[in-house]
Amino acid sequence: MEAKIKVVGFLKITDPNTKEVLVDKTNSIHYENLSYSLAQAFSDQDIGTLYQMNFGNGGSSVDPTGVITYLPPNTVNQNATLYNQTYSKIIDNNNASNPDPVHNFISVNHVPGMTYTDIVVTCLLDYGEPPDQQAFDNSTQTGGTYVFDELGLFTYQGTQNNQTLTRLVTHVIFHPVQKSLNRQIQIDYTIRIQALTNLSQA
Repeated sequence: MEAKIKVVGFLKITDPNTKEVLVDKTNSIHYENLSYSLAQAFSDQDIGTLYQMNFGNGGSSVDPTGVITYLPPNTVNQNATLYNQTYSKIIDNNNASNPDPVHNFISVNHVPGMTYTDIVVTCLLDYGEPPDQQAFDNSTQTGGTYVFDELGLFTYQGTQNNQTLTRLVTHVIFHPVQKSLNRQIQIDYTIRIQALTNLSQA
């Protein structure tokens, strides 16, 4: 029996107070890094698990007429990362380094009998974070430090020289969204893993 695995991702960014949907789209998967991380996690090596959500502002550009040009997601090369990372949050609620596991956590949703399972990563950018953000979401600079237009999930790869090592497994690029002091932003990032069975019989 041969079984194949399909992985798809869905990103939704909302304002939890107004319920406004700021971003709703699919993401791109870094298949090499994902397969490596899954093998590490399956073999109980204490690495390869989802660990961090990184935010950046280098995924797009806006010309003077307002037309947005998007760069392609980085899904090749083991050392791939965001175009310009400006902020990050630990989303592994089992990791002692996560300062707020109530609002930044990973859950697993499965319906008995189904051949797919959803990993749901929830992350809240609260009013006071990042600490040096602008007071209001009225920036005219689409390239501002916390005007995010790219986001990625990274797995834990251990430590070296007191630095945490991570590996990118998903990358999504979207229209610029500003994080400012006057509002919260919630990210719900779903990774669906589906087993495609009965494809061939040995």
